[in-house]
Amino acid sequence: MARHNYIPPGKENLYREALAREYDRLLSGDSGPAAGHLEIRILGPGCVSCNNLQKMVIEIMNEQQLAADVFQVHDPDEIGRFGIVRTPALVVNGEVRCAGRLPPKAEVEEWLRQAAL
Repeated sequence: MARHNYIPPGKENLYREALAREYDRLLSGDSGPAAGHLEIRILGPGCVSCNNLQKMVIEIMNEQQLAADVFQVHDPDEIGRFGIVRTPALVVNGEVRCAGRLPPKAEVEEWLRQAAL
């Protein structure tokens, strides 16, 4: 799984347990988001700003020891579904947090901290 997902160092067992929990939850028919689950989308064409935003998010996740599904979205149609006209954009748990700018690190830290509660 680490090939396709960011797993903070030393958190492999927690990731494995969370994956098993999600699998069991889906088998039981519960398709709603799990409490405390983070899903982060970085929207943009893959430019330098988009890549810098992803690096910042990964760095913050590592510092705060957070686990999340992180996706880079390059498809213009999917980006448009979020109502985004300017990139880079950051979407946390389905909520657009910023678009058209690279936010300060402290701002992203706060968004991720709030979403992880």
